[in-house]
Amino acid sequence: MSEIKDTAAADAEVVHNVYFDGKVKSLWLDTDKGRATVGVMKKGAYQFSTSSIETIVVISGIMKTKFVGEDWVTHQLNESFEVAANVVFDVIGETDIAYICYYR
Repeated sequence: MSEIKDTAAADAEVVHNVYFDGKVKSLWLDTDKGRATVGVMKKGAYQFSTSSIETIVVISGIMKTKFVGEDWVTHQLNESFEVAANVVFDVIGETDIAYICYYR
């Protein structure tokens, strides 16, 4: 869920990221926990890559994740999970999803 675009402009405006032909969208912001995005994802299957450590919190819907060599894990409302830097992982949205992603 990485790839924050145009971070220089982030100080002046909200940065809007669009992925997978508009099926995944996020807004960049600063929080008390640091850099974050708040996003939405339409029901479906996606593959993401990371460039930094990410903590993802599901705020609506059901998200399944799979990392190389691991089984699928289901994440529901208010559940969080950590993703290491520089990895690729698969996501299945069993429903439309809303999430917060914190970057370190």
